[in-house]
Amino acid sequence: MKLFLDTASIDEIRQMWALGILDGVTTNPSLVAKEGRKFEDVIREICALGVPSVSAEVVATTVDAMVAEGRHLRQIHPSVYVKIPMIPAGLTATKILAGEGTRVNMTLVFSANQAILAAKVGAAYVSPFIGRLDDQGEDGMKLIADIVQIYRNYHVKTEVLVASVRHPIHVLDAAKLGADIATMPFAVMQKMALHPLTDIGLAKFLADWQKVPKG
Repeated sequence: MKLFLDTASIDEIRQMWALGILDGVTTNPSLVAKEGRKFEDVIREICALGVPSVSAEVVATTVDAMVAEGRHLRQIHPSVYVKIPMIPAGLTATKILAGEGTRVNMTLVFSANQAILAAKVGAAYVSPFIGRLDDQGEDGMKLIADIVQIYRNYHVKTEVLVASVRHPIHVLDAAKLGADIATMPFAVMQKMALHPLTDIGLAKFLADWQKVPKG
């Protein structure tokens, strides 16, 4: 499974990119706003690091405006995927953009039916938001299971990008279900590498090494 960082922080991206575990980055207007920088400057800098997949979201809500914005975003860098919201106009815009070769990440997906439609119009990624479903008392991971099964039934090329990830168990469950990608905050990706028994074991090994005769 590919691991994406859900952030617009260049520092966070640099840290994970240096570890060699990062496959992509997803951004959204809220994340970019936190950085206090121009949107296109942030996207260009992320792409310049060598990140192969960088999702940049449109803020328009009409077909013509989304298409125009999507065409502009894809010109920033070859690594850019254009995020389009799952609304009726977004489906039409995705169909147009995908037909032109633009890779679209269809975002704000909350049902399997929406995921079916995203695939029908040629989205490269579909982004179900599992954490937000959990917040509403629904089972977000059940949605991932449904989408993965449906896509496998019909050999759909659209990749399932699990979004709104809140903790490492979300990542683990998504991997077990066969999701293609999980995108997560910096803190969650950090926690994936940590375990208290690892720290205890390392401390013991190092302490014992001090007892080994030297020279």
